[in-house]
Amino acid sequence: MRALFLALLLANVALFAWSRYVSPPDAAADPAPLARQIEPHKLKLIAPADLPAPAAPKPPPGAPAPAAAQKCIEWGSFTLADAPRMEKALEPLALGARLAQRRTEETAGWWVFIPPQGSRAGAQKKSAELKALGVDDHFIVQEEGTLRWALSLGVFRTGEAAQARLTALRDLGVRTAQAGPRELQVPKVWLQVRGADAAQHSLLKDIARTVEGSELRECPTGG
Repeated sequence: MRALFLALLLANVALFAWSRYVSPPDAAADPAPLARQIEPHKLKLIAPADLPAPAAPKPPPGAPAPAAAQKCIEWGSFTLADAPRMEKALEPLALGARLAQRRTEETAGWWVFIPPQGSRAGAQKKSAELKALGVDDHFIVQEEGTLRWALSLGVFRTGEAAQARLTALRDLGVRTAQAGPRELQVPKVWLQVRGADAAQHSLLKDIARTVEGSELRECPTGG
């Protein structure tokens, strides 16, 4: 019995000596952490407010890039009578609530017209001839004066725009129309397109090219 006790005692002493002086150190523990520090006197605490802002997360592969902010573009200007027809021309863009109107009073310095026809009947006959040629956007001048019973085919800010309209009318077969100065205040409509993407903007340019004298430009500030 004594021999067994001595054997167990020697075994425990041997195990302690092996674990203390022979076995490799535990990988999870650092027996000398201070000795392994690199220049500990240079460590600096940073307040949370001084930390740099985190970088924006990158979109996952294949995700569409965010669309750039689009400017407001307006097309015009048109008479109150012409505006509905121009809005209809924009239907392929499927703009919905992004299409709006801005109304203005503009000084028209030029107009395209057919001279007075002498009477209401003569003016109505000329109007029917215009409609037969596909020219619906005109009206008969009925105010008293030297221009009564003339037919107005459009008012314009510049002589160049008036000449462009006159050329288009002659291509349709209108031979008696003229362009001349006539200064008056005219209510006009600008059609505003907000937030159109690149494809819609390109299509808008194509449509605008088909309307002589019209103009595309950025909306006025606050418009």
